[in-house]
Amino acid sequence: MIPEESRFESDPEELVSDPPLPDGWEIGTPDASDRFEVARLTHLLRAHERHGRGWAGASVDDVLVEVSEHGLRTRENVVVRDPEGQIQAWGSVHDRAGGRMLYVHIVSRELAPPIARKCSDVLFEWARGQARAVGAARGLDTQQIDTGAFEDDDRQHAWLDSAGFRKVRTWWQMSRPVEPEEIGLVPDPDEWEKKGARFRLVDREGQGLPDEADLRAVHDVLEAAFVDHFNSFEESYGEFLHRLREDPGHRWNHWWLVELVDDVPEGLEAPEGRHPAVGALIGTVSHNATGPDSSYVSYIGVVDGARGRGVAKGLLRTIVADAARRGRVSVGLEVDADSSTHAHKLYESMGWRTKYVTQSWHLDVPVD
Repeated sequence: MIPEESRFESDPEELVSDPPLPDGWEIGTPDASDRFEVARLTHLLRAHERHGRGWAGASVDDVLVEVSEHGLRTRENVVVRDPEGQIQAWGSVHDRAGGRMLYVHIVSRELAPPIARKCSDVLFEWARGQARAVGAARGLDTQQIDTGAFEDDDRQHAWLDSAGFRKVRTWWQMSRPVEPEEIGLVPDPDEWEKKGARFRLVDREGQGLPDEADLRAVHDVLEAAFVDHFNSFEESYGEFLHRLREDPGHRWNHWWLVELVDDVPEGLEAPEGRHPAVGALIGTVSHNATGPDSSYVSYIGVVDGARGRGVAKGLLRTIVADAARRGRVSVGLEVDADSSTHAHKLYESMGWRTKYVTQSWHLDVPVD
């Protein structure tokens, strides 16, 4: 369930009472209604991306997901300002699921190393305090902080290591080009059927919300598909829906469900009047500032009892065909480089190639 009020501490000075900053430097919270502050945060985020992987992709919309009033029931932010009032560092936390808190840690690339390190230390101290706050609100003994880094960002790696974080996973960020003729990969991206499996968009009436039974089926499939995967935390239906609708690239017509309508194995059940849901894919739109948009596979999952029937491959063919129909230039996705399922082999066989590499770093914070 989404909390009525934030589980975080809104006053950064309660968590960082004596910041190790030079005279005139201050900690505070960003003002999402101030377009200059939002522009500054966007600049910092894009510079962070450019340094880490060679190019920037973030937009103002990505920043607003973190700092806007709409998201503050599940998020909190801190900034460090220099004596001129310019934001030089930014931290953001997201109460993602019970036991798992996502964390963004960005420090200006224009600062001299000594002051940059002090800003980094302030952000880490604040994040540990927020972990204790949200963990206590959820009644936990330990709260995980989950943050990411680009593979080639040595400064970030050194800071994370010295703050007690450990590198726990590597992720390949993959992409494949889309050709116009690939619209024919499936009979119709909206709905098609093969070998007793029906691939379809979630049901909608006009431009309104999709059918809730379909949305719950997508949530249930993904929860079941990832229950044994790395760092899987149970996420309620409300948390799941709220988070995905915040994504700037969210589109209801990029949510697919797979049902078995024939040859249903034992153990796969469904509510009365429905077929068993065994696969799901949630796609989003990735906007390109200098050219056509791309599609992105945010989630793809298949339940155990339906694996080996071509469900995952059928879903991937569907989003590629849909991208071709929409004039998109590519489809991106993320894959766990350390997964025992070797999912990357399927992606590589279908044309995906690694574009850049990221890492997950974790810190477990005891909750007082």
